[in-house]
Amino acid sequence: MVHKIKMGFMFIVTCLGFLAPVHQARLHSTTISDLSFRNMKFAMNLYKQISNYHDKNIFFSPLSISTSFAALLMASDGDTYKEILKGLNLEQLERADKPELIPTLFQLLHENITQNGSLELDQSMALFMRQQFEVEKLFKDQLQTFFEADIKSVDFADTKGSISFINEFIKNKTRDKVTEMISTLDAETHLMLINTIFFQGTWQKPFNPNFTQNAPFYIDNYNIVQVPMMFLEDKFYFMNDVPLGAKVLKLPYQEGVSMLILLPNAGVDYTVVDDGITSRKFLSWIKMLHKTKLEVHMPKFKMEESYSLQNILPGMGMNSIFSNAANLTKLTKKEGLKVSEVLHKAVIEVDEIGTTAAAATAIGITPYSLPRTFTVNRPFFFFIYHEATNCLLFMGRVIDPTKN
Repeated sequence: MVHKIKMGFMFIVTCLGFLAPVHQARLHSTTISDLSFRNMKFAMNLYKQISNYHDKNIFFSPLSISTSFAALLMASDGDTYKEILKGLNLEQLERADKPELIPTLFQLLHENITQNGSLELDQSMALFMRQQFEVEKLFKDQLQTFFEADIKSVDFADTKGSISFINEFIKNKTRDKVTEMISTLDAETHLMLINTIFFQGTWQKPFNPNFTQNAPFYIDNYNIVQVPMMFLEDKFYFMNDVPLGAKVLKLPYQEGVSMLILLPNAGVDYTVVDDGITSRKFLSWIKMLHKTKLEVHMPKFKMEESYSLQNILPGMGMNSIFSNAANLTKLTKKEGLKVSEVLHKAVIEVDEIGTTAAAATAIGITPYSLPRTFTVNRPFFFFIYHEATNCLLFMGRVIDPTKN
């Protein structure tokens, strides 16, 4: 089964910034784990902010968003800097004598996750600047040093041409999975930061397409939809969170990445489980997983979700960056700059067909020892994470798998 995730992330900033210092000596891996944990806390906080807006499907990449805001963090100063630092849950990682620490950690985390190219997780960042707009050379150098960012000159006055140019960049970076990232653009825009992330994973144990058949999915007590339900019987890592009223299943991809599915028990409202999702809970699920024989029934689904984060992040204390009080003096000496728009778009496809699925043989089914079933036929949550660092790459909530 291939799981294709692509996501584009965009900053329209009347100015946008990023500090980056010289790459220092390698940091201890526990510090990278600490960054992963804090990024996970940021993810859970952001998820709760998004879920407050609606009861629909949710999907986003906390790693992509936090990486982009690390750029803003390094461009900012004063209250703006403090608000972003707090919003990202990175206050305890800040070292006044080591301004390069946080961007270096993000760089090392990315290197650790991609394992020097063996894992297909492509992140990219680009800074689109208004022509003749002066950005501090140090800022540009640091952006390229830590994030290998592209810096491009754009005539924002030509809104139609700029929209086409930027959308084409995102489309190429996400292998045609994120298209039409932006549809409108303010001609007064000075700087825009785009961050994209692309993940394609192949299940270690692919689902056999011959076993996929339509089955009911219960959105709630009154709404039922038919979905293509995949099937696989094997030994899986599983745990039962009795206090939360939910079960957890791990579906590993190749190259050290896994999807964790959190399925509320039958009769348990997903909103109750929703409130219990925390970073510490997530880590406890991973630790408590044990191998057991299961029949897994899981729907195929596709999701494409977009968020205007400038409407969401103020709820996490990030206010001044979007107002006239924004302090982005580490980016440029020009005054009166703020972030006017932050768009995040994520796309995911989960199915049974992968690069190795066609060559895989079905596991023989033993007629005895009847396995337990794990049937994902009601709203559920999922998390895609890098196992070595516990870094949360993507997270989502599926209320209706037929809604793309």
